[in-house]
Amino acid sequence: MKIEILPDADAVAVTAATLIAADAREVVAARGKFVLAVSGGRTPWVMLRQLAKLDVPWDRFHVVQVDERIAPAGDPDRNLTHLRKSLMDQAPIPTANLHAMPVDAADPEQAALDYAKTLQDLCGSPPVIDLIHLGLGPDGHTASLVPGDSVLKVADRDVALTGGLYQNRRRMTLTYPAINRARKILWVVTGADKPGPLVQLMTVDHAIPAGRVLQERAVVIADSVAASKL
Repeated sequence: MKIEILPDADAVAVTAATLIAADAREVVAARGKFVLAVSGGRTPWVMLRQLAKLDVPWDRFHVVQVDERIAPAGDPDRNLTHLRKSLMDQAPIPTANLHAMPVDAADPEQAALDYAKTLQDLCGSPPVIDLIHLGLGPDGHTASLVPGDSVLKVADRDVALTGGLYQNRRRMTLTYPAINRARKILWVVTGADKPGPLVQLMTVDHAIPAGRVLQERAVVIADSVAASKL
């Protein structure tokens, strides 16, 4: 796994956005379509606003979600709410190219199966996402793969629901099989609560959920505060 350490969170956002844009241009030139999976949390929104300013083949650029809170449409807890504001409202991406997790469906379990089918339609069967953006929680979680939850053991589905609540919400998330199949994984890690978890990530510590993500095709972009213990 490669790591790049930058002075601050703004530099991380710009560098991550530049990497995504370059990858999108390369993949579209080679295969005609690029699929980016975006995680929730605080870190991606500045990155996505930077990405919207760059030279990207937006008509061939598709966005899927790594995870989402089960909450009503427009709720500030929804990752989709921030994704729309940060990227979709800023860049000329066709509306049809955003593939949101259907967490407001009446049957969430069926909705997870439906989203797995959406990924197959976009990325083949089994789906291979071009680039998955991941964050790193202070407790070592990534996506909505949270410590102690039954979702960590899901090996036969690409999309699943968490077994319990996390920060007062149940979640829909990509599972390890879907994440580990990606062509590239981009970790974006910033903040003073990340030095410990980042050491665990870099040392492949399976005690945290993030440590179980494959590293061969992964890149970490971190700020100096998050990387202070490396």
